[in-house]
Amino acid sequence: MATWLRSARLRMNTTQFSVGEKVVYPNHGVGIIEQISSRTIGSSVERFYLLRIRSSSLKVMVPFHNAEAVGLRRIVKTAEALEILEYLSDGKCESNSDWKNRFKENSDKMRTGSLLDVAIVLKGLLMLAATKPLSFREKKMLERARFLLVTEMAMARTGSEEEAEEELRKALARCKLRWPEASSIEA
Repeated sequence: MATWLRSARLRMNTTQFSVGEKVVYPNHGVGIIEQISSRTIGSSVERFYLLRIRSSSLKVMVPFHNAEAVGLRRIVKTAEALEILEYLSDGKCESNSDWKNRFKENSDKMRTGSLLDVAIVLKGLLMLAATKPLSFREKKMLERARFLLVTEMAMARTGSEEEAEEELRKALARCKLRWPEASSIEA
């Protein structure tokens, strides 16, 4: 694995967050910290982040002590976004040939909260889709990976989702992969 891939995985910045800050909640996408509150549970006082997921308006309470364990993190920085684009444009990708093992590995990567892991899943599924049809569950995973990449890359690069999609499309085209249109995944 390239050195920049290893370093990108290590930079999951999970220090304290503040109200109004945009964060990523794994497998759900970008959210906004709306409130920081405290609750008494038994004899101890527990602090929580209350965040609203942008895409669904889902509200999630994450205990301070559990934020790192669930993968709550800041949005990737521009340099990390560029590393992800570099990975997508590189022709190399490893994927397990056994469906069950591949699905488990990809599910685990999607849960890490790392945008790089999401990009690895997307690229692996696109390479597989170029040789054979994806299963229903893999199509759903590809759709989720596509959504998570587009929304966070748009935030990281301070552009629109359309601009982020175009950047991702160009990166994948360099290694002869086609960016999945949302309608083609659902079919």
